[in-house]
Amino acid sequence: MTVKAHTEQDLNAMHADLAAAIGARTTGEEDSPTLIRSLSFFRREQPSEPCACMVEPSIVFVVQGAKQLLVGEQSFAYDTRCFLLNSLDLPASSQVITASEQSPCLGLVFRLDLRVMSEIIAQGSLQPPRDIPIEGSTTLGAMTPLILEPFCRLLALLDEPEAIPVLAPMIEREIHYRLLTSDLAARLWQMASVGSQSHRIARAIDWLRMNYAQPLSINQLAAHVQMSVSTLHHHFRLLTAMSPLQYQKWLRLSEARRLMLNERLDASNAAFRVGYESPSQFSREYGRLFGEPPKRDIEMLRRQAGRVQAATDPLPQ
Repeated sequence: MTVKAHTEQDLNAMHADLAAAIGARTTGEEDSPTLIRSLSFFRREQPSEPCACMVEPSIVFVVQGAKQLLVGEQSFAYDTRCFLLNSLDLPASSQVITASEQSPCLGLVFRLDLRVMSEIIAQGSLQPPRDIPIEGSTTLGAMTPLILEPFCRLLALLDEPEAIPVLAPMIEREIHYRLLTSDLAARLWQMASVGSQSHRIARAIDWLRMNYAQPLSINQLAAHVQMSVSTLHHHFRLLTAMSPLQYQKWLRLSEARRLMLNERLDASNAAFRVGYESPSQFSREYGRLFGEPPKRDIEMLRRQAGRVQAATDPLPQ
């Protein structure tokens, strides 16, 4: 048996084990958190149109089926042969490509800890990658048994919850190490290196997320991350496919949508809460982003939620 065939056989076996474990824990659910805070599962039983989402620094595996992520004008399709790396908090659109009730699209999201990666790099046991860091905040990496194997052990801990506080941090650290030695090492080193442009843009995003309801001063933001205004604009757009002002607008509109849906605020109050001074401007920009005016969009979301709830409610005995 060749090494390649052996590797493919190992990957297929690991994917089958992970699909069984995730499938058993997601029945009737689309998105499922776990007892391990960095780990969550997803399940989709049919292909879908692109759906707006917020991604965070993480890696995403598909262990059955296929998906793609749309960031700006770029698309990243992934299945069991590769994994998705997201290096920043940013808006995107997720789409399920291959899924059915009999063979759902199953996978996991593992939230990255930049502090752990920085500590591993600081130990000095790894050679800095020679590759040129990949531009953009999202990319694809090749799946290997070395990357997948610790995830099998991490999922196995869910059957031994008392061991999670002791063993999970060690396995999570191993996962970060394996990623830092993968084909995406250059991108991950760039993410974790204090003072890099990616690190500064991440700080800018953190600032925007904390201050989205306040008027945006580009000069203040640039000074906060120790960049010139032109450099901030260039690298922000390079990594997020939008400007800081567009990013702030997305944060405001998404939070307003949450307030209307979950806290039942009307459009005007939600607009003022997130920093808009003009309800009419809020409605125009909301419609451009979500495709419908605020009231109609929220009504549609509530109807969809009602249909999902009805479909999952147990039948009367």
